[in-house]
Amino acid sequence: MPLSAHNKLMAEYSYLVLYLPRGTSRDAARRILTDHAEYGNWELSRMRLYPDGSRRATLRRLIIRQARAQLGMIQWPPSARSGLGVHSQPVPGQEPGYPSFGGS
Repeated sequence: MPLSAHNKLMAEYSYLVLYLPRGTSRDAARRILTDHAEYGNWELSRMRLYPDGSRRATLRRLIIRQARAQLGMIQWPPSARSGLGVHSQPVPGQEPGYPSFGGS
């Protein structure tokens, strides 16, 4: 299987580990995890409750990679006909910098 096909099948995640001390109530822990989920797009991957009452939460979020643009589709430098380049010629009878709207 080509490497590019393998990358499309496997999702990549970034991870964040939160340690919640033993005095943290369940309601406070829920609020902390909810805030991370709502505002940081994190999801709960693992929650570990230790015998002393402390918790370790592992959060993850999907890494979205943008596909590279194909350079063959971009015309560089812009041609004089497009009007975008520095080499475009002024139109006779038109002041430079002002568009013509068809009227005189």
